[in-house]
Amino acid sequence: MEKRNLFADIPVHLPQEWSQTLFAHPHLTIERIVSKGHASPQGFWYDQDWDEWVLLLKGRAGVRFENEPEIITLGPGEAVLIPAHVKHRVQWTDPAEETIWLAVHAKAEKEMLNG
Repeated sequence: MEKRNLFADIPVHLPQEWSQTLFAHPHLTIERIVSKGHASPQGFWYDQDWDEWVLLLKGRAGVRFENEPEIITLGPGEAVLIPAHVKHRVQWTDPAEETIWLAVHAKAEKEMLNG
């Protein structure tokens, strides 16, 4: 058994958002994502084939969902579930400190039934 600290071993310079896979299984992936002032490219929307549950561990971030007028602001300990094919983007992350996310990606139920 190996103990890990999710706040340790983060690169000092983050020219772009950084992610690390912590656990991978055919139907589930858990990753640590670190942002520092990063956001999705202008006009870009994620449209994923899997469900994603994200927990903000440190920092602050704004997440926008397509066709939703409000940006969801997340702080430490707050989480959001993003169902498969719900278009979303990271509108902003705190430029003054690292924003550390724990993201759990799970295959959508219909994909698991189809293999």
